[in-house]
Amino acid sequence: MLKEQFFRVADFTFEVCMSEEWDIERLLPSFRPFRHDDSHCNDTLFRLAESSASDLFREESVLLEESVNDMGYVRLLRTSTGYRTEIRFTVDGTVHYLHTDPHFTSAEARICRDDPYAGEVLSSMLRIVFSQAVVYHGGISVHAATVVLDGKAYLFMGKSGTGKSTHATLWRECFPGCMLLNDDNPVIRIVNGRAMVYGSPWSGKTPCYKNLCYPIGGIVRLGQAKENRFIRQEDVGAFIAVLPGCSVIRQDPDQYGRLCDTLVHLAGQVAVGRLECLPDRQAAILCRKEINRINRKHSINSPFHSKNVILLL
Repeated sequence: MLKEQFFRVADFTFEVCMSEEWDIERLLPSFRPFRHDDSHCNDTLFRLAESSASDLFREESVLLEESVNDMGYVRLLRTSTGYRTEIRFTVDGTVHYLHTDPHFTSAEARICRDDPYAGEVLSSMLRIVFSQAVVYHGGISVHAATVVLDGKAYLFMGKSGTGKSTHATLWRECFPGCMLLNDDNPVIRIVNGRAMVYGSPWSGKTPCYKNLCYPIGGIVRLGQAKENRFIRQEDVGAFIAVLPGCSVIRQDPDQYGRLCDTLVHLAGQVAVGRLECLPDRQAAILCRKEINRINRKHSINSPFHSKNVILLL
């Protein structure tokens, strides 16, 4: 018999169904702030259920992508009925399987209970399904460190090792009242014409799981350099700066097209820049000054200048 638990991230509700032998609360500690008790919700983003249907995970498939990241060793494959993901948390670890329909509304998981990393694997599976499912509803799961200052959120993007977390720390050291919202995987949505960013249960190596959202004050793509320099990005440049940090299956034309549509709206509504920088306080000071300069050029009556924090319940 399966035991169900609902969670709500970025105002999207999803359901996790596991056999009673699993303690979902213990497996997913970072999800506690996102628990949602409305078991009568009829509008869920997706449902992930434990499955023992071995045939489902043996379908003929085509390999789309292999990667090694904080989720472990991941293989994404296309099947005739959707997608299959194979995850090993360590190089010689147990392989766990995830199968989803083409639009990521239904997912079935086979997780080995003997694996000491079973909780991390389940969290990664939920991250994979969530990040693809939200694309069909105007959401974007992004790889970024995000801070909040004076009621606005600022996202720092870049390749792994660029210094996103370091730059976020510099902001918190330089500017009183600045706080971390999420250090790795926030969620962006445009809601009623406002670009918003949400905390999530996935925050990389820094435990920061806040069920909050804020209007976006700016998005900055970082690059290491020998001196600090900020370059504003507009139109296509803004689109290109943000795109690499977005979660999407690029081999899926429908999904990729939906992501691009959302990005076009986002790039035209928020301040975007590139910061070539050193890991020093002057980089943070320059970044904030230039983002503020861009925002001042826009109408002061823009809804993106609201300072209201939203606590998600």
